[in-house]
Amino acid sequence: MRYTLVTETYPPEVNGVALTVHGLELGLRERGHAVALVRPRQPADDGAADGTLLVRGAGLPRYPGLRFGLPATRALTRHWQAERPDAIYVATEGPLGWSALRAARRLGIPAATGFHTRFDDYVRSYGAPWLQGTALRWMRHFHNGAQATLVPTRELQRFLEGQGFHNVVLLPRAVDTHAFHPDHRDPALRAGWGLDDNALAVIHVGRIAPEKNLPLAVRAFRDLQRVRPDARFVWVGDGPARAALQRENPDFVFCGIQRGEALGRHFASGDLFLFPSRSETFGNVTLEALASGVPTVAFDYGAARELLRDGVHGAAVPCDHEAGFLAAALRLAGDDALRTRMRPACREAVTALRPARVAEAFDHLLQSLATGSTPHVATAVP
Repeated sequence: MRYTLVTETYPPEVNGVALTVHGLELGLRERGHAVALVRPRQPADDGAADGTLLVRGAGLPRYPGLRFGLPATRALTRHWQAERPDAIYVATEGPLGWSALRAARRLGIPAATGFHTRFDDYVRSYGAPWLQGTALRWMRHFHNGAQATLVPTRELQRFLEGQGFHNVVLLPRAVDTHAFHPDHRDPALRAGWGLDDNALAVIHVGRIAPEKNLPLAVRAFRDLQRVRPDARFVWVGDGPARAALQRENPDFVFCGIQRGEALGRHFASGDLFLFPSRSETFGNVTLEALASGVPTVAFDYGAARELLRDGVHGAAVPCDHEAGFLAAALRLAGDDALRTRMRPACREAVTALRPARVAEAFDHLLQSLATGSTPHVATAVP
């Protein structure tokens, strides 16, 4: 089969969408399919790789290093007339994504979209809660222009169906349990953070931005620091809120963006993962923390709702209960024996989430679109 993936973010950019799309691409290639990619040109691009169509893009305000694709309907129409895919997958709702759906409709090419970002929650985080309804209607119009909308959790599937989204299909996420593994714990890295093996490394991994609810993470750390004065708060990632956070908290350790083996070492070298975000569509970092054997405190939705069991893998806190998040962080920070018991259970929670199985399910769904049958995930994925 010939598939095309359309995305406005792609590695070396580091975010959940880019890494998820890259994983799906690799999975389809490993299954023997011809996979083309459409994405904006990045500053480091010397030329298009085989099977990649680079389009014009522009920088994303407030997010250095990230870009979005400019409208390209005519270019995509010409390209797909010459090299027609059997089905396309559109991962992002930006101008390039809209162009891809318009071109696909003109040519009669079946399309699936991925619901990766809760823009309706983002506008609230950036001080415009009155735009939430508008954002949701905009997303519904976009996704209903495709034959299927892929989501990572049953919770999100039910929500979107209740909001009038059509043909919402569950495609669970996976995690590379070799890249993220407790064995990657690195005493030398911890020493660089100012910690020996008995001290407490509290870690946050992800974009350092307002929608991540970071003030709650800071409050939780300051509370637990009173009972664990040996604790350090380690931040992995970058974003528009980093400068202010670093200026206001000079004792925090900021490691910047980490990739590949280095990211695996950073995760595994932590003792407690605090993830206070309430704007995630899924939250891949939750899977990565669990695979690394790191007990996690998160709100009970997305990946945490699917996989994190309260009291077994850390704490899954009701979304409207900030006091519960603070209490859970304090409880886990003060109980080394409890965290030690949780570490193997964290790992066990995600061992069945193999990327090859997700790629198989994704392949079956695209094949069903290409053959005109009802879109569904044909292979069960835990």
